[in-house]
Amino acid sequence: MATNILMPALSPTMTEGTLARWLKKEGEQVKAGDIIAEIETDKATMEVEAVDEGVLGRILVADGTQGVKVNDPIAVLVEAGEAVPDAAPGPGSGNGKTEPAQSASQAPAMEAVAASGGKVAGAAEQPVAMPKPGEKESLNPQPLPPKGDGHAGGDRIFVSPLARRMAQQAGLDLARLRGSGPAGRIVKSDIEAALAKGPVAQPAAAPAAQPAAAPAAAPKAPAPVVAAPHTAVPNSTIRKVIARRLSESKQTIPHFYVSMDFELDAALKLRADLNAKSPKEGPGAFRLSVNDLVIKAAAATLRRFPAVNAMWTEEAILQFNDVDVSIAVATPTGLITPIIRKADQKGLSTISNEMKDLAARAKANKLKPEEFQGGGFSISNMGMYGVREFSAIINPPQAGILAVAAGEPRPVVKAGALAIATVMTCTLSVDHRVIDGALAAEFMQALKGVIEDPLSLML
Repeated sequence: MATNILMPALSPTMTEGTLARWLKKEGEQVKAGDIIAEIETDKATMEVEAVDEGVLGRILVADGTQGVKVNDPIAVLVEAGEAVPDAAPGPGSGNGKTEPAQSASQAPAMEAVAASGGKVAGAAEQPVAMPKPGEKESLNPQPLPPKGDGHAGGDRIFVSPLARRMAQQAGLDLARLRGSGPAGRIVKSDIEAALAKGPVAQPAAAPAAQPAAAPAAAPKAPAPVVAAPHTAVPNSTIRKVIARRLSESKQTIPHFYVSMDFELDAALKLRADLNAKSPKEGPGAFRLSVNDLVIKAAAATLRRFPAVNAMWTEEAILQFNDVDVSIAVATPTGLITPIIRKADQKGLSTISNEMKDLAARAKANKLKPEEFQGGGFSISNMGMYGVREFSAIINPPQAGILAVAAGEPRPVVKAGALAIATVMTCTLSVDHRVIDGALAAEFMQALKGVIEDPLSLML
């Protein structure tokens, strides 16, 4: 039976994506586990694996197509020898057969399995209600209604879970819809049809219960007229997401900043001593960087200050049990934040080798989603560029990000006398809804103590 392959939702926030390229051609046999396409999402470029067998009968969305909506058909999978339909099979159809009430074959034939990718920071956005990749409508979660209007006496409404969630998100009154599914059940296509017709009249409510009318959206500013010679570089999906997330972060999160100078000489000596003890090559070899020491020091300090390792919700501030530190890595197309999981429990050599591996695979677009989605705190280090000081934008929904600048010789006063020390300026950006100024200052003071006395990391 011909089955649609749908555009999968490869991240909680994805609503559309770019079908970068097909790795299978029409007429090719597809086996479970085969990589069939690459899709550029709001998070990364990811490979899509087959979870079913068949023949790729027809490609509906060509290579390079942008703005493909989640759950839109992108191809048709058929059985060997089966006639290929001219278009995507409609809901409830497949080779002209009626969709059975308990058919599991209506699930998309392919599910996205993140086998590569990683181009943009911000892996841990709040999930939104949307159909998930490979999600099918369960057509018999309860007894089928005896009549064809989606109701079975009283106020009971028969509706698939997916259709119910879509209706709730769109504010539709299910009682006013007529189902087209088996025995009158309301299914996804009924919701889509109702939305296509425009707003559905809702039951009248008392005036006090009516929400205030939302203000009209501000009109889009007209595109600037540029008369000077220029080259237009189209915004990729990833670049658009970077722009949106950074704008939302600065507009919706009350940023608060605390800067402090850290002396690095003791840390640099410890780094040199440990690197000298490392084998030149082999399983036990490592090469520590200042960034590795900062990661470990920040993780140890976060364990002492769980209120910084947290995120804001309207109901409660959520403090994370694990210390998962996201590290900003620059790639040709944007930032990605691979995560050192449980960094407070790992040794310096483990953190160093893990960070080098994650950074290399990030630049080669080989990260898995779980390697860059999540994290409770971020570090952005631009010391290698000689930057003296900077402030980073918070990576939502996290509540803090540490901006690390370059270490450089500076004059300092020690025991009343002028001296020279290697000094690094760090700036902590925090969500002021979660972290008060005093707490941010205490965290930075404790972090300074760890970095300036790094032997404490050995305990």
